[in-house]
Amino acid sequence: MSTKNVLLAALTGLAAGVAIGILFAPDKGEKTRKKLLKKKDDYIDELTDKFNEFKENIEEFQQDVTEEAKEMLKKGKVKASKFVDDITS
Repeated sequence: MSTKNVLLAALTGLAAGVAIGILFAPDKGEKTRKKLLKKKDDYIDELTDKFNEFKENIEEFQQDVTEEAKEMLKKGKVKASKFVDDITS
């Protein structure tokens, strides 16, 4: 799932939750506002966690690709060296 889709789904869920909370709130306005602020904080924490997880995954992927590229480069140098040796022999 792409980052845009995850972020869009999270924001849509946040908006829907807020709207439903306001529409069906049986409490006084002040109490409802406090609940909404807590929910907002919960959603922000959840989005932060998901973003950090995504960032860690990207960093791991970058490291894996870098290591693989270095290994391919080493193999290429060995093959090139053997090729040069074969030509000059």
